Amino acid sequence: MVMRGGTSKGAFFLSDDLPADPEERDALLLAVMGSPDVRQIDGIGGATPLTSKVAVINRSVRSDADIDYLFLQVSVDQALVSDRQNCGNLLAAAAQFAVERGLIVVTGAHESVRVYMSNTDSVATSTFPVKNGVPVYVGTTAIDGVPRPAARVQLDFANIAGGSCGALLPTGSTVDQIDGVAATMIDNGMPVVVMQSTDLGITGAESPVQLDRNDALRARLESIRLQAGHLMGLGDVTEATVPKLTMVSSARGHGDLSTRTFIPHRCHEAIGVLGAVSVATASLLPGSPAADVLRKGAGLDGMIICEHPAGSFTAAVEIDTSTDPPTARRSGIVRTARKLMDGVVFPTSL
Repeated sequence: MVMRGGTSKGAFFLSDDLPADPEERDALLLAVMGSPDVRQIDGIGGATPLTSKVAVINRSVRSDADIDYLFLQVSVDQALVSDRQNCGNLLAAAAQFAVERGLIVVTGAHESVRVYMSNTDSVATSTFPVKNGVPVYVGTTAIDGVPRPAARVQLDFANIAGGSCGALLPTGSTVDQIDGVAATMIDNGMPVVVMQSTDLGITGAESPVQLDRNDALRARLESIRLQAGHLMGLGDVTEATVPKLTMVSSARGHGDLSTRTFIPHRCHEAIGVLGAVSVATASLLPGSPAADVLRKGAGLDGMIICEHPAGSFTAAVEIDTSTDPPTARRSGIVRTARKLMDGVVFPTSL
């Protein structure tokens, strides 16, 4: 089944329908998506990382979850499949897919499904409308980066801090220096390196196309990313899609700060769900690069609005800075999702 979750699109599979061996599974998914090929012309991928994603779902045996969700990022131009990150966008459609496939029986007008996120060993609760036992996709909730409104999906995260790196602040510090650039290395659902745009020689108002063409910037960011990988406990990230790199600047619209994110080698046309949660969390840490550009008074209501190239994204974040290290107390977001097609995919011969 192909579904849109938030501002991403991906192929959803039941785990039993894929090879149990990870290498065989990944080879199949590369063939399904049409990778490696910058156009993915011989597969169902959409030629960007945002549309070359896979969700693998099964009924959970855990006491604290109803379903298990494994996210796999299929590279567009390389023969790589990564499970080293989560995806909060596809998460917004995971529970509905489980209902569509009969893993969960729903009743009433709204359903809350506990989703175990295998990539980060954490649990999220997805709440969405249902009618006559099936998910409702039509609604009035609008999110930037999606052209039409749809049904509201509320995602509430439990204990996602340090899911990939082992700690909210993997180095133990709010600010570190990498290649002479002040950076906050943070993991509140997604490992992200947060830096000020001006420290990288840009304003933060550039378009993704402009930034993708800035070879000097991309080379500098990759140097920072490779060093950050070791500092964050992720090891050699040469072939990994984490950490992400977000450059922040003062808000230009009605948001609280502006962002430009590399994921990791191309500039995101918006911002990832869990990436936004990590950036929003960083902005609430006094003395951090993000806090220095945050709109005065932002975050007092528990909400941080992150501007991005396609609009803005609101993250619900509360942290306790009285502890050492700081503690993430609340993380949540609102997304939308929609079923796009259900059928049979024919991969190239392996």
